[in-house]
Amino acid sequence: MKIRSVLLDLDGTLVDSLGDLTDAVNHVRQAFAEPPLTTDAVCTMVGKGAINLLQQALPEHDSSDIEHALQLFLVYNAAHIADKSRLYPGVIEMLETLQAKDIRLAVVSNKSEALSVLILNALGIQDYFESISGGDTFPECKPSPLPLLRVIEQQGVTAHECVMVGDSINDIQAGNMADIATIGCSWGYGGREELSHSRFIADSCDDIISAITNLEQAV
Repeated sequence: MKIRSVLLDLDGTLVDSLGDLTDAVNHVRQAFAEPPLTTDAVCTMVGKGAINLLQQALPEHDSSDIEHALQLFLVYNAAHIADKSRLYPGVIEMLETLQAKDIRLAVVSNKSEALSVLILNALGIQDYFESISGGDTFPECKPSPLPLLRVIEQQGVTAHECVMVGDSINDIQAGNMADIATIGCSWGYGGREELSHSRFIADSCDDIISAITNLEQAV
């Protein structure tokens, strides 16, 4: 079986952006006279988009406050998109290996599309991807399978020719519901327990390549 497309999550999969996300959250909390949160606390909140993150970071605040918080968050995060964010080890080598195998690459993130493009460009890997989708690109975001299905429809490939790579339960659930093979990244924010229903668990970018090779060799 030939794998023709690999869909990749962004935060916690390709990029360790937790430091910048924490700074953005704490910028917002300071504006609401709330004390700062630790990176460990923010880590438990990421994965379902900025609004969900801010609802957890400001649990006592109403929807109008959250809307204002969102604007503060987006402006600050855009201005500090890669102050601390870095690619995980082996990411560039993995992307180059997949490209050399004529595998199409796409990012499917729950970060906003604009911020996703911004951080990928800042870290020098935007051009590896033929499409970059964010949590606001489609009517639904992960764990809905809709973003994955829309992307592979645009690519003209089938679910069985694809792999979804991510670090959280949102990625794995989306992939499973789309009938796309899943690879869970143990180095991300979700924790290994969130990856229990993935087809493979990768402890390194080399493991992702090995898992894809195993899929291609499967009868």
